[in-house]
Amino acid sequence: MYWIYIVVAAVAFLLLISLRTVRPTERGLVERFGKYARFAQPGLHFILPFGIERLVKVNITEMMVSSEKREIITADSLNASVDSNVYFKVKTEEENVKKSVYGVFNYREQIVALAKTTLRNIIGTMTLKEANSDRNKINKELYEQLAKETANWGIEIVRTELKEIEPPAAVQEVMNSVVVASNQKVAAQDFATATETKADGERRAAIKVAEGARQANILRAEGEAQAIKLVNEAANKYFVGNAQLLRKLEAVEKSLTNNSKVVLPASQSLVNVIGDLACVTTSKKKEE
Repeated sequence: MYWIYIVVAAVAFLLLISLRTVRPTERGLVERFGKYARFAQPGLHFILPFGIERLVKVNITEMMVSSEKREIITADSLNASVDSNVYFKVKTEEENVKKSVYGVFNYREQIVALAKTTLRNIIGTMTLKEANSDRNKINKELYEQLAKETANWGIEIVRTELKEIEPPAAVQEVMNSVVVASNQKVAAQDFATATETKADGERRAAIKVAEGARQANILRAEGEAQAIKLVNEAANKYFVGNAQLLRKLEAVEKSLTNNSKVVLPASQSLVNVIGDLACVTTSKKKEE
């Protein structure tokens, strides 16, 4: 009876040590006695125990390695510290997974070393100014070179990113001074343009004001001329032969309108004085 339990326990133990799980982010290579046997897709797999078979898991998700900061001599003999990131992943097909394991030893370290060498070759042919301004060109050449070199590794280079190019401290200070001077020049030009625009606007406004004042004076003069014309026409029509009398009446009217003071002699009344100013005395009015 006991032997049944022993057999069941042994079978359970064998199953426990023989079952392997491959996750969706992985692919597996099963080796038997050190020789490739079969490809393992995501799921549960039975592996012969006691070293007969071995499961090698390979991550197929996108990964990133840094080429690490290092100094590179540019074409103008300046030491620039350069760093970059390389994004890659193992292709999912069986043949490519096998290449990533059997075709190259530690592809991560190989990609880092290859990126360093490629950057040195690319930037070494460029001046520091060209390297700073042509980062897209550097990224493109680095990507193309890595893709070509890793074609037989079962690796797909997704993209490359040049993180930074640091010039020597003295050169950086000079570059910063140039940038500051350029910004100041642009600011001065903008200020001059704004001042010129403001002055032009003020000049146009002054012209408009002067033009308005001129038109107002013209209209005022025309109005006064028209008024004088009408007064003259009325005088000729209604005061024929009495033009001098009309002038005196206008003078009296203006005097009274402007609150002018009139000194009365003790022997005359206000009525007679006004009549004298208008050349019409009270005695004449009585005679009429």
